[in-house]
Formats: sequence, C-alpha cells, structure tokens
Amino acid sequence: MSIYDFSVKDAARNEVSLEDYKGKVLLIVNTATGCGFTPQYEGLQDLYEKYAEKGFEILDFPCNQFGGQAPGTEDEIIDFCQSRYGVTFKQFAKIEVNGENEEPLYKFLKKEKGGMLGSKIKWNFTKFLVDRNGKVVERFAPMVTPDKIEEKIKELL
Repeated sequence: MSIYDFSVKDAARNEVSLEDYKGKVLLIVNTATGCGFTPQYEGLQDLYEKYAEKGFEILDFPCNQFGGQAPGTEDEIIDFCQSRYGVTFKQFAKIEVNGENEEPLYKFLKKEKGGMLGSKIKWNFTKFLVDRNGKVVERFAPMVTPDKIEEKIKELL
C-alpha cells in the first residue's frame, strides 16, 4: 500500500487520485477555520509560495471533528482562506480524520506515523510530510508551526 493508491475528493467533490502528486513532496494537513491554530494558514501559504516550483504541494483537508471549528461548506472555507490568508494551495472536501467515518487516507497516514500519542489525530493542523516517493517520513503536532518544518521540506526537495 502506498499513498498513491488513494483517491480523495476535492472541494468540488471531484475524485482526485494521489497518483497525480507522484514525484512531489507533500504536506498533508487537517485544518479548521475557527481554531487557535488557523493563523498557520499564513505560514503554510509562505511555504507553498517558496517551494511549489521545486515540486512541493500542500493538501488541505478541512475537518470539523475538533470543537466544531470548521463548520462552513467547502466554498465558505475556501473563500475564508483565500480572502484572509491568500491561500492558493489545493483544498479538498471536508473529511473526518478519526472514527467510524474517517477518510481512508488518514487511516493510512496514522498507520505509517502514529506519533508519540498514538495513531489518533488529536487536533486540527496535524501535519504529515511525504517524500517524492510517497513515503510518509514525519508527523508534526498541531503546535509545530510551518516555519519549523521548512528545513525538513528543503531536505526532501
């Protein structure tokens, strides 16, 4: 099983194969627009602007499982992120990252990198770094800001 075996839905509910991202360094993040960590969108956008041309992509999965902090529709979430933080990276359909209805991609990510607190996603803005070969190389807790991940991204690029 590889990350490239998964398909996810984009914000318009179209099926997107992660094989489309083969050869890219990925940062996969579960996000929310009403969270204390929401300002991390600014840092994520900065990373994207710096490294997109070198083969870096951010895959943003809104999730309303933590405190109901992503209550809007996909369109409302995209509008918020674009107007507030200038987000231009790919945003996907809202998902669940834990429990009975969890997105299969997240089941895989958690299996690959359970983290110090086990496999369960604890909060919004948990980040998974994936290398160009589709290997999940590291998991970052929500409080790890995007600038703290930059060196790891540069190493993989």
